[in-house]
Amino acid sequence: MSEPVRTRPFAPFEWMLSTRYLRARRKEGFISVIAGFSFLGIMLGVATLIIVMAVMNGFRSELLGKILGLNGHLLIQPLESPLTDWKDVADRVNKVSGVRLAAPVVDGQALASSPFNASGVLVRGIRSSDLDNITSIAKNIKQGTLEGFDEGQGVAIGRRLADQLSIRAGDNITLVAPRGAVTPMGTTPRIKPYKVAAVFEIGMSEYDSTMVFMPLAEAQAYFNRANDVTAIEIYTVNPDRVEQYRKLVTEAAGRPIYLVDWRQRNSTFFNALQVERNVMFLILTLIVLVAALNIISGLIMLVKDKGSDIAILRTMGASQGAIMRVFLITGAAIGVVGTLTGLVVGLVVCLNIESIRQFLSWLTNTELFSPELYFLSKLPAEIDVGETVAVVVMALTLSFLATLYPSWRAARLDPVEALRYE
Repeated sequence: MSEPVRTRPFAPFEWMLSTRYLRARRKEGFISVIAGFSFLGIMLGVATLIIVMAVMNGFRSELLGKILGLNGHLLIQPLESPLTDWKDVADRVNKVSGVRLAAPVVDGQALASSPFNASGVLVRGIRSSDLDNITSIAKNIKQGTLEGFDEGQGVAIGRRLADQLSIRAGDNITLVAPRGAVTPMGTTPRIKPYKVAAVFEIGMSEYDSTMVFMPLAEAQAYFNRANDVTAIEIYTVNPDRVEQYRKLVTEAAGRPIYLVDWRQRNSTFFNALQVERNVMFLILTLIVLVAALNIISGLIMLVKDKGSDIAILRTMGASQGAIMRVFLITGAAIGVVGTLTGLVVGLVVCLNIESIRQFLSWLTNTELFSPELYFLSKLPAEIDVGETVAVVVMALTLSFLATLYPSWRAARLDPVEALRYE
């Protein structure tokens, strides 16, 4: 009589049994319900994690792009004496390798008004040649033109500010500065009308509703800065390498300066975004963990229900390893299918997130992503391949670990004990 041949691991009969255990039967309906909830939990957890991470990445990238597109990566401010030598300093810094633009600016606050409304604004005086090199402005002119910006007394304003004041390119805007002419009676406000030469739209509500660009010479006269500027904005080729440019710019300036980079200017904002992103990842990981625990409870109930089946299989020659693999496949199938479905759902939502937002806004008749609150005019999503892979691997690992204990219990089941009460 020939010896029995041992079947190889993950043989067809193991897959067949696992598939049968996953099917819903009338008396095992409750177990199938638990398996269904486990599948939904993992799918929703993975999809939500991918969507939230992509939106947080997109949000950070968009904000970073808008902020660094308008503001310099480095800011030169004067020390000891005013920046009266700003032309020479700017020319020297412009020659530094890696510096794309050094733009002298005059910044001041004012009240912008029209016959219809009024709003507080930040006025920035800048040369026409420098404004043309700031692509976030120059390439997003919606009305009017920047041609001859230095020659006239026109200003460029944001789209939201224009809408708020109910004006267009060619209309007049009145600027009121708190510090004007000094008289024997004290300092009087400076009130002056300007023609709106151009209307721009960056796509970031904070800038589109508050920024007013004015010719540098006019801003110097308006804010009583005869020969100096507030600061020099420096735009580099690579903002992430700003630390390398610090020493070069300091040496090129040739005078005492105080240098501030974009990370220092926006550190609170971006640190808050990073903390929020990490906390969201931890919270949403709990969804996947709960779904994995559902797999454990479902499999334990399945093992108890299939005790007699396991005993019969053992008496027919099935090894403990074969029994363990049957339940491993059963639990892992829920995790793998749930994770892959969640991945597909997450990617589809990310790729169509703005259309989905617009549809939900139309359906609920509400503004779901207010530009005034979130700064951006549309909902961004940027899929990071590394993060997405990490989410999928984490979900698959948790799902696999969740199957180990119930599978081990099934393999250790004593056939005699299981059949005694049948």
